[in-house]
Amino acid sequence: MSLTPCHGLSIRNQLPGVVTAITPGEAMATVRVRLAGVGVITAAVTLEGVEALGIEPGSEVRALVKATEVALATGPLERLNGLSIRNKIPGTVESVVAGNVMASVKVAVEGAEMTAVITREAAEELGLAEGSPVVALVKSTEVSLATA
Repeated sequence: MSLTPCHGLSIRNQLPGVVTAITPGEAMATVRVRLAGVGVITAAVTLEGVEALGIEPGSEVRALVKATEVALATGPLERLNGLSIRNKIPGTVESVVAGNVMASVKVAVEGAEMTAVITREAAEELGLAEGSPVVALVKSTEVSLATA
């Protein structure tokens, strides 16, 4: 994958991939992206955005997700059925940096790393620590796409 990171953005999670499918609707489209090593992520993008970026199957893109839009769950992935959240990415906690109110959690996912910013209380209740298995959860409406 030759796509370079988007510099000048505060978005930490920048995952490279290739568009595999686009399903257009009235004003929005769902765009499925095969990520390098992580699996598939779905983004909900305006039709105007898809057209303006020239996105089509085979396009190289970068899926952008703000760290504040990443939720974390513990327990087996199969227990997370029944959620409307499309993107469920399994990983392992690399580090937890907890402040007075918020915690920054780095998660190793296959071939990449994601950062989640959650409340310190949630991190404690989930028992998050280095090596903990987690699932990163991201609504498709919170995934933006960038091209070269």
